[in-house]
Amino acid sequence: MTIEFTVENIKCSGCANTIRTKAGAFDGVTGVNVDVETGKVRIDGDMSQREAYAAGLVKLGYPEAGSVHGFESASSKAKSFVSCAVGRMSGSVPEIILNDLNEV
Repeated sequence: MTIEFTVENIKCSGCANTIRTKAGAFDGVTGVNVDVETGKVRIDGDMSQREAYAAGLVKLGYPEAGSVHGFESASSKAKSFVSCAVGRMSGSVPEIILNDLNEV
């Protein structure tokens, strides 16, 4: 089943590469589609895991629109800048850097 999220902080193809790579590794995910212009992320996966997928997107710096505020919003924006830069480096995401992001 396809689960659609409208997320914040998607700026470019680097962001999209990071989301596709990392969200594609979430449990039960069989596909990920990212539309940079609309901020839509479509995850083909298990509907019962929707909250886990949303939490994973937050960890990457791409929360659902309107779901974070204040410090958490600023933190998400900072994470998304790093994810974006990493995603641009080679079209793939070096695991060591994104693993460090997950610790934040």
